[in-house]
Amino acid sequence: MKKVLIANRSEIAVRVARACTDAGLESVAVYSDPDADALHVRRAGEAYSLGGRTGAETYLNIPKLIGVARRSGADAVHPGYGFLSENAEFAQAVGDAGLAWIGPTPESIRVLGNKVTAREIAVRAGAPLVPGSDGPVASAAEVLDFAEQYGLPVAIKAAFGGGGRGLKIARRMEDIEDAFESAVREATVAFGRGECFVERFLDRPRHVEAQVLADTHGNVVVVGTRDCSLQRRNQKLVEEAPAPFLTDEQRRQIHESAKAICREAGYHGAGTVEYLVGQDGIVSFLEVNTRLQVEHPVTEETTGVDLVREQFRIAAGEPLSLTEDPQPTGHAFEFRLNAEDPARGFLPGPGTITAFEPPTGSGVRVDSGVRSGSTVPGDYDSLMAKLIVRGADRAQALRRAKVALDEMVISGVTTVLPFHRAVVRDGDFTNNEKFGVYTTWIETEFAAALAASPEIAAAEQGGEREELTIDVDGKAMRIGLPAPLLHSLLHGGGSAAQVQQDNDDAVGAEVLVAPMAGNLVKWLADDGAELAAGDPVAVVEAMKMETTIFAHRDGTLTRGAPQPGTPIAQGEELARIG
Repeated sequence: MKKVLIANRSEIAVRVARACTDAGLESVAVYSDPDADALHVRRAGEAYSLGGRTGAETYLNIPKLIGVARRSGADAVHPGYGFLSENAEFAQAVGDAGLAWIGPTPESIRVLGNKVTAREIAVRAGAPLVPGSDGPVASAAEVLDFAEQYGLPVAIKAAFGGGGRGLKIARRMEDIEDAFESAVREATVAFGRGECFVERFLDRPRHVEAQVLADTHGNVVVVGTRDCSLQRRNQKLVEEAPAPFLTDEQRRQIHESAKAICREAGYHGAGTVEYLVGQDGIVSFLEVNTRLQVEHPVTEETTGVDLVREQFRIAAGEPLSLTEDPQPTGHAFEFRLNAEDPARGFLPGPGTITAFEPPTGSGVRVDSGVRSGSTVPGDYDSLMAKLIVRGADRAQALRRAKVALDEMVISGVTTVLPFHRAVVRDGDFTNNEKFGVYTTWIETEFAAALAASPEIAAAEQGGEREELTIDVDGKAMRIGLPAPLLHSLLHGGGSAAQVQQDNDDAVGAEVLVAPMAGNLVKWLADDGAELAAGDPVAVVEAMKMETTIFAHRDGTLTRGAPQPGTPIAQGEELARIG
């Protein structure tokens, strides 16, 4: 193995390119039209255009990717995560083309990537499980039948995929039909397949996972555990390693069952076995991700194991560099830096980054796919970069995280930084005696505290704050101001508040505008319907996520020009309510 095609984009493509350099391998990047000037294009040894904009035209296009591999002389393919990373057809096509696939076998992807057959393997391996359907469900009616038998809430999940896409929770019988249709749509957009299954959903659980490595020589190790309970829309925002507040018995059960599942499946490669840990302490198998995880750096930081380099070793037929489960040292957090607005329900917001200034210091690592001047397209996932902070223990890692998050500067696009700054100061998360966080904690408990937090207030007053040094009686003093206001003071022009007021006046009180660029999926209210403020009006898909748009006032709905299936721009008129 000498030359690796990286069949992905953004920060994971940069991460793999750097690992190639470390291993003495050449790297090849691919890019779509919006990514022509992306950071991963510059960090790889060479790069090739895929010719197109959408995922289907580019990063999900198997013939194009195989064609680039042949043109570039690559002899191996690393799929990263997302896109085709868990697609058995792609893994098979890579092998059929005579290339090394840096991942598990196509058969392993089929049986473990399919959550239905993965459950069957988990049963044979003796892993704990909650009730679930025997296979994919064909309709919402089948989900209703399951809920009547096993009770609510239920989770409707994409059978092929992960990362929270195609996952919907129904807590009422009347919500099941919409939840099923939405899960199928999201799964189709994100993974190209819409099959879904259903299982009983544990209320208020923690999300804990085991990082597994398995080679072709019979070695299977759990490199460590991670807690990924801080989620919104069933997608992770903050992860940490090792998973805190587990008993010795829970940790033993997770390690042993994760290895048993991989052995039962004949698995080799890097993979993650995920679990839910109930409030009563019960551990329940969730799924297997047959790829590298977004949160893999926290495991690397606490074990010293380079997981991408281990993937290279396995693909080359070499044994793992370790034969026993390593003992973690210290503690690490990962903060996903998404282009989303936490003040508006984590709405995705593509745009151009005017400044990207990462923090420095002991225990700080930034894995980024962007830089100052980068464009964040609306066609793909909202993840821009990841801030990883390590300490000697959880308490020190948290102290370092507060400083690093405060120092981090990203301007030009809305980001989740205000959320991170607020959460590292919340007692449910920071308590070193008890973990108060669970998978729906953000929506059910933290939302109100977040909305009232100083961090969100600062963001709403003008986004990121910048500091200015002034001289007071010969002593340097630092004052913080919203970035737009400081820019206005230094360079002239109206304030951000004035600009916003002008926009509000121009739009008009009756107009309901699109809060982000994307595609209109469907209308939820009929033309002429009488609505109350907060009623659902439409569904918009952006950055591979569906978002419901709600009425901003009472009145009669008059739909605008956009039709389902057509693109919309941020700020475009969707409807009028008057």
